[in-house]
Amino acid sequence: MESNFSTKDAYLNHFSPRTYLQTYYTFGPSASKENQILMHVLRKLSETFSLGRVKGDLLIDIGTGPTIHQLLSVCESFKEIVATDYTDQNRKEVIQWLKKEPGAFDWSPVVKYVCELEGDREKWPEKEEKLRERVKQVLKCDVTQSQPLGPVSLPQADCLLTTYCLEAACEDLSTYQQALKNLNSLLKPGGFLVLLSVLKSKFYMIGDERFSCLSLTQEEIEAALKKAGFVSEQSEIIPLHYSKAYTDNEGILYLVGRKPNTSMGIQGQSHSSF
Repeated sequence: MESNFSTKDAYLNHFSPRTYLQTYYTFGPSASKENQILMHVLRKLSETFSLGRVKGDLLIDIGTGPTIHQLLSVCESFKEIVATDYTDQNRKEVIQWLKKEPGAFDWSPVVKYVCELEGDREKWPEKEEKLRERVKQVLKCDVTQSQPLGPVSLPQADCLLTTYCLEAACEDLSTYQQALKNLNSLLKPGGFLVLLSVLKSKFYMIGDERFSCLSLTQEEIEAALKKAGFVSEQSEIIPLHYSKAYTDNEGILYLVGRKPNTSMGIQGQSHSSF
């Protein structure tokens, strides 16, 4: 039976980064569901990263998409960040912002909010520059492959971050479980996995384009995590949902897991730039 789940080609050919950003990340004074979720997510990420609970040398962001909001607190706790995404257009959108190219998406309202969370809203220009300095590479990534980053060789990371990626890339639970196993190989023993996932969502909209989601419960995600060799340290449902016109999620899962520290490894440093 042929699957109707969105294919990789659908993302390459029909995913519009700018429409996605305008739909979900236009951060303004309105109390929209999208703004409420974004603020809540930014608070959770600030608690995890800005307070120094999760820190280290290298963080790899899996499925960055066209966004940088998830990295604003990360840059306070990690020396180097590697952003990754499957589609050329999403990587191009991120690089456009990193290089301050004309027409880049304006993230300043979001950056100001994160700086406010950290105690000084007026430091937002410094925050932007710090993030630009910390992001060393923007790479292609396919979580369904045994080597998600392909031929690129990186040291194992101190932390993996993935937001709204796996449920969009995996059409069934077994593929999702395998994707987590694939990611496990990128993480050093004792390293962290920080995961954000929409719950019980079957689709999301970008303009008129409909993209599939694997409908998952908190229990299914936690079981897949355990099967992939991670230990869950924090698992919390954010009881918010996006506008029904955009997606059908029933909450968002914020999860912090860890790869058991079964052996000690000496990790090198990555100094390549995009």
